Amino acid sequence: MATYRMPTSRSQLERSLATHGLRLRGGFVPAPAEALPALPGAAPAAVVWMVGQVGSEVWPHFSASPMFRDKKPDPLDRWSKSIGNVMAAHAGGVAVYPSDGPPWFPFQQWAMRAEPVQASPLLLQIHPEFGLWHAYRFALVLPELAAADAQSLLAASVAAPDVCLQCEAQPCLSACPVEAFSGITYAVDTCAAHLHQPQGAECMEGGCLARRACPVGVGQRYQPSHAAFHMQAFRGRR
Repeated sequence: MATYRMPTSRSQLERSLATHGLRLRGGFVPAPAEALPALPGAAPAAVVWMVGQVGSEVWPHFSASPMFRDKKPDPLDRWSKSIGNVMAAHAGGVAVYPSDGPPWFPFQQWAMRAEPVQASPLLLQIHPEFGLWHAYRFALVLPELAAADAQSLLAASVAAPDVCLQCEAQPCLSACPVEAFSGITYAVDTCAAHLHQPQGAECMEGGCLARRACPVGVGQRYQPSHAAFHMQAFRGRR
C-alpha cells in the first residue's frame, strides 16, 4: 500500500488526490458541537474536506486497481477506503464514507456546505459546472488546518443560481423510458426492473438516459465503460 507525507495544506491534499484521479471538492470548518467521528487522541476536528470524482477522471486509476479485478463485492468502496484511510492516518485524522452506517454521515448536507451543489429533479446533486457527472467518495476529518486555508474557507461562499429552475425544458424528467422520475420522487424498483429487461440495454451500456438528458456539464459525462460499471453495480443490488 502506498504511503503519503502528512498533508498540511489544501494544495498538498490536492496533489496527493490527483495521483488517483480524485479531487478535493471543498471543505468547511465544523461547529464545536457538530456530530463527527472521534479523532485520534480525542483531538477536536478543525476541518472536513470533501473528496470526490469529476467526470471519468477517476476511471483509469480505479479500473487498473486490484479491487476492480478481484471480483469481490464493493470494489469502488474498497478502493476509496484504501486511499482515504491512509491519507487520514498520515494527517492524524479519520476518513468517513457515504457507505458507513448506520448511522450514516450527512454527505449531501456536507457537500452543500463545501461547494455550490443542490438537489436536482433526479434527486442527485447537481453542480453548476459538472452537472450530474460527479460523486463524493469520502470525507477527511482532520485536526489541523493551515491558517491560509482556514481564511479561504471562512471567506468562501457556496451559493449559486438554481441551474434546474433556469432550465425551462427540464429534459431529464421526460427522458426516462419508464418514467421513474417525477421531480420529487424516484421509483427505484421500476427503474431496476427496466434494467433487468432487454429494453434497458441502452441505459445499462451508456448510463441512465434521464441523467444523460441534462444539458449541464455534458463535457463531463462518464465514458461508456465507467457508466456501465455504475449501472451494473446498481442493477446487481436490486
